[in-house]
Amino acid sequence: MGGSARNPGVLQRDDSPSQSPYQHLSQRMLDISGDRGVLKDVIREGAGELVTPDASVLVKYSGYLEHMDKPFDSNCFRKTPRLMKLGEDITLWGMELGLLSMRRGELARFLFKPTYAYGTLGCPPLIPPNTTVLFEIELLDFLDSAESDKFCALSAEQQGQFPLEKVLKVAATEREFGNYLFRQNRFYDAKMRYKRALMLLRRRTAPAEEQHLVETAKLLVFLNLSFTYLKLERPTMALRYGEQALIIDQKNAKALFRCGQACLLMTEYQKARDFLVRAQREQPFNHDINNELKKLAGYYRDYMDKEREMCHRMFAPGDNGSTIGEN
Repeated sequence: MGGSARNPGVLQRDDSPSQSPYQHLSQRMLDISGDRGVLKDVIREGAGELVTPDASVLVKYSGYLEHMDKPFDSNCFRKTPRLMKLGEDITLWGMELGLLSMRRGELARFLFKPTYAYGTLGCPPLIPPNTTVLFEIELLDFLDSAESDKFCALSAEQQGQFPLEKVLKVAATEREFGNYLFRQNRFYDAKMRYKRALMLLRRRTAPAEEQHLVETAKLLVFLNLSFTYLKLERPTMALRYGEQALIIDQKNAKALFRCGQACLLMTEYQKARDFLVRAQREQPFNHDINNELKKLAGYYRDYMDKEREMCHRMFAPGDNGSTIGEN
């Protein structure tokens, strides 16, 4: 996380002995709850829209107690943060209000009064009663899952009443969810999200002047599905979705590459070579494509050696001078 490894509140000292570090810190913080129960200090500005209610967020956070150097709670040591839904996975009222004030990429520091944190009881043994806590939060990304879930629950007829822009937005959200799950190596779950996005796009008929928007969205989903099926070790399906991507964009290097990989796994070496050579033609200096062609050459040599050995065995002269298989 982008902040200090030590408690930011401890580092902010005040010359007046009557003020605690958090009291001093609070003087320059923005009141976002209206009662100074949640105070905010932006360390790094974000960009784009604010987090929406019921969104699922990807955050790094560390929580501190006053006068203590080490956090009492943090997820910054995890290699991959977990996607968390507001109101379900995030139950601290102050953190939820804080996140609703943030934009993607933003890093901010918050003070939560007890009412917005752990209340009059605290959380023994870590959090004493009536404790103000400091959280440093970095918003990596968020997805508006509530809007997507509600839309997908509608019938095809009901969905058709919404403008194309809405359908494209929901499909993009489903694909982004799939991307997140893919990065978590949850390939089956990612596949289901991609297929939900594809279902929405296939249901929708658009005017001729807007059809290219639907096709562009489909292309991205086809590429994602092809890659996901490769990870699931189902090359036949990977090839199918790769070929559907090529119907939209016959020169798409990613689609050609995925098809080549699928054919290689299916030991269809000539088809694999055709796809990979076409991919190389589009991106001649692509390291992955060139490596796959080298791998294919090795597999093809081994394959031909085995074919020659098999032919030699089948047609080698027998004891009577005839060949195997002759009457």
